[in-house]
Amino acid sequence: MNLKTILLMWLLTSSLTYSQKLEKAHKKVDSLFQKQLRQKNVHNAFLTVHSNRLGIDWNYAQGNFKDGTPVSENNPFLSTSIAKTYTATLVMILQEEGKLDVDDSLAEYLPSDIIEGLHIYKDVDYSQQIRIKQLLNHTSGLPDYFEDAPNEGPAFMELLFSDPEKMWNPLETIDFAKSKLTPHFLPGKGYHYSDTEYVLLGLLIEELTGKPLHEVLSEKLFRPLNMQNTYMHLRSQPLDESTGKLAELYVDDAEISSFKSLSADWAGGGLATTAQDLLKFHKALNEEKLVSKKSLRQMQKWVKESFGLEYGYGLRKFQLKKLNPLLGRLTLIGHSGTSGAFMYYCPEMDVYLTGTFNQTAYQKKHVVFMMQVLAQLKSLKKGKDNEEG
Repeated sequence: MNLKTILLMWLLTSSLTYSQKLEKAHKKVDSLFQKQLRQKNVHNAFLTVHSNRLGIDWNYAQGNFKDGTPVSENNPFLSTSIAKTYTATLVMILQEEGKLDVDDSLAEYLPSDIIEGLHIYKDVDYSQQIRIKQLLNHTSGLPDYFEDAPNEGPAFMELLFSDPEKMWNPLETIDFAKSKLTPHFLPGKGYHYSDTEYVLLGLLIEELTGKPLHEVLSEKLFRPLNMQNTYMHLRSQPLDESTGKLAELYVDDAEISSFKSLSADWAGGGLATTAQDLLKFHKALNEEKLVSKKSLRQMQKWVKESFGLEYGYGLRKFQLKKLNPLLGRLTLIGHSGTSGAFMYYCPEMDVYLTGTFNQTAYQKKHVVFMMQVLAQLKSLKKGKDNEEG
């Protein structure tokens, strides 16, 4: 047997071994997904696992609507706070077009009636000092109209549930933050996650373009990327008229996706989308098809959010070693939402994870799920490296 034949046989055996590992990993990921679907409060779930390097493109859409109809990949879901990445990307595009600089004061662009009284801390008005970049990375000190406790009256979430038919205007959420909440610190002197900041960014985008935010999203992101099933919930329609109905979202056992009051989640979380469309967007962002390398690096200037977690401009970074030492130095970069929606990329493995569990109880549980998936794929990365070595 000559050397050429031996080499060919080795390559075939190596390929077969990787193929077997791939099939095994696929079955384990499928098992992990099915396990989540069996949980009492998970009614539907969507997942895409994609990696060009590992040869993976696995897609799941399972569960049912309340009427028993099964969901499909054609049914969009609410991405909640993943929308912040889209809004931040639009801001960076506008910066590249010369329409703003993230170091600029917000007051240079928005009307005085919006800016006035926005940030009053210890009886001093710091509203003029808020910079665009501080809104992007949650360091402005502004309160969060969604989660922060008001000085008086009902919390914002109580208002959403008490009047589910109300259609919220973005300025109403700003007025709520001004009149009912208190800033946490001076601009640039801390970190506090706040949807109020992203409503302001949405207003900034509209001011500079002269168009509604949903039109700008479609013009600069959805149409160029052929994101046929993505749209701003309650404010626009998907490009594909055959897009299925919105998958149902739950707060424990209560279905809330029919609430018009969800309109309050606008530039910070108002998109409906699919796992495949999230993948299209995130790949395009990472491959510098939407913004330049310089802008992407700017978006990834991290500030500490909490243990093992950092935040950039509409992007979040998990240092998984701090959360699970067995995963080593792997990171996840992207965003997630209160609905259990996720859009992350692991650069060390070239793996994208997108989807949702459409259940607010999975606001943190989805992170554990993603780590479990990556743990199953680690052997594939080693196998691929050995195959090419």
